[in-house]
Amino acid sequence: MIGPLLKIFVTNLRRDRVVQAMAFLLPVLFFSIFALVFGQQRDPTSKVSIALVDEDQTEYSRRLAKALSEEGALSVRTHAEKDGTGPLLTRETGTALVKDGIVPVTVVLPKGLQSSPSFGADNTNRVKVQILSDPSDPIAPQMVLGLLQKVGFTAAPDVMADQGMAMFEKYGGGLTAQQRAAVDDWKKELASPTASSTTQDVAEGFALPAEIVNVMQANSFGGPSTVSFYAAGVGVMFLLFSCSGAGGSLLDEEESGTLGRLLGSRAGMNGVLAGKFVFIVLLAMTQMTVMFLWAALAFQLPLASHLAGFAVMTFFTAAAAASFGLVLATISRSRAQLSGISTILILTMSALGGSMFPRFFMSETMQKIGLVTFNAWALDGYIKVFWRNAAMTELWPQVLVLSALTVVFLTLARFFARRWETL
Repeated sequence: MIGPLLKIFVTNLRRDRVVQAMAFLLPVLFFSIFALVFGQQRDPTSKVSIALVDEDQTEYSRRLAKALSEEGALSVRTHAEKDGTGPLLTRETGTALVKDGIVPVTVVLPKGLQSSPSFGADNTNRVKVQILSDPSDPIAPQMVLGLLQKVGFTAAPDVMADQGMAMFEKYGGGLTAQQRAAVDDWKKELASPTASSTTQDVAEGFALPAEIVNVMQANSFGGPSTVSFYAAGVGVMFLLFSCSGAGGSLLDEEESGTLGRLLGSRAGMNGVLAGKFVFIVLLAMTQMTVMFLWAALAFQLPLASHLAGFAVMTFFTAAAAASFGLVLATISRSRAQLSGISTILILTMSALGGSMFPRFFMSETMQKIGLVTFNAWALDGYIKVFWRNAAMTELWPQVLVLSALTVVFLTLARFFARRWETL
């Protein structure tokens, strides 16, 4: 008895392409995506673009700036224009570059850096190099911090040694002529490319004071929050599921015979699809509103100060999701088939597009691949609104793509729906 049953089950599996994809294709696909994302988050051959502001304007700061510019891992920008023209960057313009997402880091060499002690008893009074960062890229600030320490040792070892000896003289009672001569010899050795490992180890005691400053979140409540990433990501993913489920009502109406009567009325197929589309758009907008309201109430997402941008992104996101749901419904032959197809497509789109984990954790190649998905454009729009405080006019790329997707999906849905008119 078991033999014939197994034969029946195998036959059913061979005939059901959706089940085959769910069982064999989807796990391999997800494994590949996660392996690509977490296995190579940043291309080691690519340079990190940073902005550099020199407020100190001393020989020391110029040597640090030159050393940073010569680092192979960095692409350093010091002027307003990318091609090196225009006025020098200031703290304000450098901060704007980070907030606008043009560079992940701006390094500020503050005034008084050379005269400030690099270590010692005056710890609280030290002037520190500031690394103004956007936490959406968690790797770049740490990388720049490490390179700063490197160039601090190699670009100006004599300055750092002088700072250390000045602190020693201040708190240690001064140096004799013989000790000063020994320090001068040590400085010469430190500057030499053949300096001994012992000398280099001692030099590491003179650390360049630096701190990472998050310019995107002035405080946990008033500024943008990482909550916006996850509210948008989770919201868009479940929006696609709900829209595909709502579009599946066409299949229920076909099974009950209601669809045939609707097609025979004055509404016709165009009227039926238009009605479904409007209903699903309103449902989707309500769903996203509830999601973001909860984020505002429970997690202090600054929704009230971003209502206009939220409304624009929610409308166009809902329209694209609704039309996508109608396409899935019109290409499916049953509710079960719709469920399988929508699960495969939506989970894949969500993994690539940033709904499951932020795209800024991915390599540049994976981020570009993610742009083929609906999710990536919707999430980029919400991030612009809540994270970067973008003006309404800056949303045009996302709005344009979502509008184009809506038109394309509605056209496809109307094309596939012709099968019901021939019944």
